Amino acid sequence: MTRALLMLLALALAGCGARDDRTEIVVQRFFGECGAVYGQSIDVAKAETECGILTTIINRFEAENPDVKVRLNVVAWPGYPQLAAQIAAGDPPDLVTMHQSVISDYAGGGLLEPVDGLLAQAGIAPAQMTDAARRGVTKSGRTYGLPIDTIGRLFHINTRLMRQAGLMQGDRPILPGSPDELLRQARQFRAATGKPYLLQGQVAAPDVNVGNLYTYLLAQDAVIFPDARHVRLATPEATRIVNLYKQLAAERLSPLDQDFSAAHNAFIGGQGGILATGTWMIGAYDEVARDPASKLHDSYTVLPYPRLWGRAAAFVDGHAWVVPKHERGAAEQAAIARFLKHMARYDFDWTRTGHLPAFRAILDRPDFKALPHRTDIAAMAATGQQLPGYVPRQSAIQGLIGEELEAAVSGQKPVDQALKDAERRVNELLGEML
Repeated sequence: MTRALLMLLALALAGCGARDDRTEIVVQRFFGECGAVYGQSIDVAKAETECGILTTIINRFEAENPDVKVRLNVVAWPGYPQLAAQIAAGDPPDLVTMHQSVISDYAGGGLLEPVDGLLAQAGIAPAQMTDAARRGVTKSGRTYGLPIDTIGRLFHINTRLMRQAGLMQGDRPILPGSPDELLRQARQFRAATGKPYLLQGQVAAPDVNVGNLYTYLLAQDAVIFPDARHVRLATPEATRIVNLYKQLAAERLSPLDQDFSAAHNAFIGGQGGILATGTWMIGAYDEVARDPASKLHDSYTVLPYPRLWGRAAAFVDGHAWVVPKHERGAAEQAAIARFLKHMARYDFDWTRTGHLPAFRAILDRPDFKALPHRTDIAAMAATGQQLPGYVPRQSAIQGLIGEELEAAVSGQKPVDQALKDAERRVNELLGEML
């Protein structure tokens, strides 16, 4: 036998040996790339950060399910342009991380599989989910994803400055219970500290003003979207909310010239009483507060938005695993169900990022309650609400409303006119889509 034939035979045998008969699933996620640190880690309890925890959970799934091959695709946040291209090409991933507020766009277009059957196969019932999480993935009566958290905006508070302003009762901040009380407390804080009461990071961030508006409209039981083609913003309820934030800005009680980075630096530098930002910052600020050299040292807590009108409410979002519509065999379906079951199993570890859990049972666990500040914000898992599932293009709508609210809060446009213009622009967008 010639040397050439021997080499060909060796290559053929090597090819046979390399054959992989495992069921393959393609998992696509955002939350960043951290393979250099966590690429081989399977110890979920020791992982930190969104990227580290999620990477380790997926690594552990592969270790515990050797018959399933996970092909991981990490995309830049939020990954939707890439997903749209993959769907258009007829080659979508099997599992994708998606914001719950975006699910309606894909589910409404028939681009996602309802996962009721997959969840049942995984032993997961919607009744196990928190109210906020279940609402986030339920569209038109079907479940379109496995929720993994609830996220929303909170009041991150410098208790040292609040105490200086006489706004502490024991170890707990005194938050307002009405719009007038908010203004009184903000003025009292400014007079005592010389600093702004409320930092928000509004520059290039339409979600800030829109989140404030939605939260307090929900608190007043206002119907924001009466149907899929109309928004209702030119109302007394909305006018009251926007006028309050306009007054805060006019009296320099809440600065308008900060983006998130500037507001963040001001907060950790002791230059503001409250920073209104998300659940995902709890861990970072708690760590800063443990540093003896920090202006926030031993002076940090966090609470939900205060109840200024009506009832306690919070406009929230969340993350979920969704399954793009595609032809899949029984083995792939079973592997997806096992992956979803695995992710639900580690939902507590995911809450260490600062997000609220997707499952009710975790709220009562001692280890969850022992996490910093979690008992202070746990109520948001029940009070959190999203827009109705029939509302499409929520991100685009947020941008339109945000532009008008920015003009109103800054005094560039009368509040009534800004709300009328926001309503008209959104209705025009919705009219073009349907």
